[in-house]
Amino acid sequence: VAYPIVNLRGWGGPLQYVRTLEQAMLKTLADYGITAGLINGLTGVWVDQNEKIGAIGVKISRGVSHHGLALNVNTDLDFYRYIVPCGVSDKGVTSAKTLLGESLELDAVAYTFHYHFGRLMGFRMAEKDTSVLELLDS
Repeated sequence: VAYPIVNLRGWGGPLQYVRTLEQAMLKTLADYGITAGLINGLTGVWVDQNEKIGAIGVKISRGVSHHGLALNVNTDLDFYRYIVPCGVSDKGVTSAKTLLGESLELDAVAYTFHYHFGRLMGFRMAEKDTSVLELLDS
């Protein structure tokens, strides 16, 4: 799950932002050998045009994005038996783990997604030493 909080004023608008989130998920999945795509008229990322692997639900208030996306990496898909994801009843749901037959390291997938998201948004990405944050927390 990623909930980017981004000032979108002057950036390109809500639709372009949603399309950018989709592209970041597509590029992340491609880095793991998963071919995914889009379906005209439906938001999100799909495998074989019939199984959703990435969902998007954003809110933009005063030009700032809230909420975000869910990319099914190692997701337990059993829970989807009880819901209709995103109101789409004629399509299924899948995960990277299901497609690849093995779990992926979530930190690595998150890093890959952050990289693609930052590049697509035009951000300059920089590594930070998180030990400083750990010191503040204690």
